[in-house]
Amino acid sequence: MSNYLAVYEHWKNHPDLQPALKEELLALQNEAEIEDRFYTHLQFGTAGLRGVLGAGTNRMNLYTIRRATHGFARYLLETGEANRTKGVAIAYDSRHLSREFAQEAAGVLAACGIKAYLFNELRPTPMLSFAVRHLQAAGGIVITASHNPPEYNGYKVYQATGGQISEDTADQIWQKIAAIEDELSLPALSLEEGISRGLIQMLGAEIDDAYQAQLSTLLLQPAGLAKAKEQLRIVYTPLHGTGLVPVSQALRGAGFDQVHIVEEQAAPDPNFSTVSSPNPEEAQAFTLAIRLAQQTGADIVLGTDPDADRVGMAVRTEDGSYRMLTGNQMGALLLHYLLEQRSAQGTLPDNGLAIKTIVSSELGRSIAQAYGVTMIDTLTGFKYIAEKIERSTVSGSHTFLFGYEESYGYLIGDFVRDKDAIQAALLLSEMAAFYKDQAQTLENALSLLQERFGYYCDRQHSVTCKGKEGVAAISRMMETLRQNPLPHVASLAVVEIKDYQQGIEGLPTSNVLKYMLVDGSWFALRPSGTEPKIKLYVSAVDSSAEQAEKKADALSRLLIQYMESSTKL
Repeated sequence: MSNYLAVYEHWKNHPDLQPALKEELLALQNEAEIEDRFYTHLQFGTAGLRGVLGAGTNRMNLYTIRRATHGFARYLLETGEANRTKGVAIAYDSRHLSREFAQEAAGVLAACGIKAYLFNELRPTPMLSFAVRHLQAAGGIVITASHNPPEYNGYKVYQATGGQISEDTADQIWQKIAAIEDELSLPALSLEEGISRGLIQMLGAEIDDAYQAQLSTLLLQPAGLAKAKEQLRIVYTPLHGTGLVPVSQALRGAGFDQVHIVEEQAAPDPNFSTVSSPNPEEAQAFTLAIRLAQQTGADIVLGTDPDADRVGMAVRTEDGSYRMLTGNQMGALLLHYLLEQRSAQGTLPDNGLAIKTIVSSELGRSIAQAYGVTMIDTLTGFKYIAEKIERSTVSGSHTFLFGYEESYGYLIGDFVRDKDAIQAALLLSEMAAFYKDQAQTLENALSLLQERFGYYCDRQHSVTCKGKEGVAAISRMMETLRQNPLPHVASLAVVEIKDYQQGIEGLPTSNVLKYMLVDGSWFALRPSGTEPKIKLYVSAVDSSAEQAEKKADALSRLLIQYMESSTKL
């Protein structure tokens, strides 16, 4: 009997297996499906765990959560006895079983003698990061799969700084997890017992109030723009996730009176029933919001993903239609607004720091340089931005001002150490009010920004390859590109290939290839760390917006064809 079948039989015949999972296993007939569920454990990395819900070691379920949390608990206990009382903050989103998984994580920590701070209701991921710092906890856990399809859930771990754990910490935790022989026998206290023993403490309004108080400090015009804020029409959708309460509270608290909520998407819904994907990067997620915007004459449309760490935006154009902005465009607008206002107010520090990722547009660097602000790059993943913030804060070398990534993640105030859609929604709204006060739209503001700093057009695409065969196909493609690099793409010569697997530019190693082209354009390829897909990033530069778009389209078309043919099974 092969190993995966032995593990399957152990699970199926375990007398205390959760009934729903046992029923699921008993119904399995396809050996390939059994193999996929049991040939491996979900891998634990710096993004924690993420996978499809269901029975099996390669699925997200009660026992996967117990195993990961027990490993995390062992790590905390071995790295400092004080971690027992410092405790771990736990939050969860609106997905299937998120509440149950969060309670299970709290119960495992409690069984290990570690205090758990568990939110009483669903909360956004950035509020978990805030809670870790506010409570001075030893770490944090959030149950979320961000914008993945409904059948997914995930488990992310945070360190005491409020940022996601580093690779080194993840490796140490993984060693503890991997040493667990039987996830089905791990102990966990019930919620009631944990509370009665003082090992589980519920979190509520006190954290919400403290977080909202910090949000108010981010406003660059706290006492100004009153009329423009009152007149600015905002449509907001939480896309069935966690953002409704904190975003609404932040906007209304700042004086935005005309906030229209997309009612069909206001309530938490683990099936995300009105969208094909709850991803604010995708225009289809904004269909209902833009319809409401047309009805209300909204100036801007905002949408946050289910765990409210990313925000998308559409802006009203001169002809009354709505245009979706890219993550890079929003980042450039926010960075420019922040630096311009602080410069005008005399509050721009001499050692200002902005941070972006290696796959984000160079437009941000040009803006930062114009204001004498240092711009540094990190690998993809907001944990790297959080690490740079922590180092600069501890050393006193720089004053953090803004961090962002092209995938719609932004951070302004470092009281959170992860991307924060609530912060971003607040500043995007104030920025829109500022330009409205000057009789301009955000589309006008973006055009002026491009005229001043250059025309950049950025595209992002992905090719999904499911199962272990798909993962192998992606790996083969990356290896082929390393052994036989492309000499040119769309008649543009390749002048440099940056292989971040080699640990270049002072960054940690990462499986990313970035091709620099002769005209200043570039593209990068990166296998996803959380999904069975490979991502393509394209950035084209040209003398006009139209030419940049044409070039980006041509590069994208050829590269997608290459990716699809190279990963075809």
